[in-house]
Amino acid sequence: MAIAMYPGFVLDCPDPARLAQFYGELLGWKVESREGWAEIRPEDGSNCISFQQVENFKAPTWPTQDVPQQMHLDVMVRDLDESEPEVLAIGATKPDHQPGTSFRVFLDPAGHPFCLCID
Repeated sequence: MAIAMYPGFVLDCPDPARLAQFYGELLGWKVESREGWAEIRPEDGSNCISFQQVENFKAPTWPTQDVPQQMHLDVMVRDLDESEPEVLAIGATKPDHQPGTSFRVFLDPAGHPFCLCID
């Protein structure tokens, strides 16, 4: 028996509203923001990703790990070539180092690595 209904994730960042807007657009989820905190949820409310403001935030340095990534999101897509320009248009950046062929690594507006993966 599960204790919780679903996991929630919290990402540290310098601008919670901006990062929530980015991931809200990426996933098509509803965005809610307040001072120092924001979250996104799908229409059915079955999941939640939250973003908290952290002073002196240091973005992960991927792929070097000088500042470790600690966690990242994998976002499942049907087609990497179609999804890439869409994620770049909403504010992601694509590092030169790409270690695989069935996924692509991007950085969100706060510098957190995330991957688009073939579903």
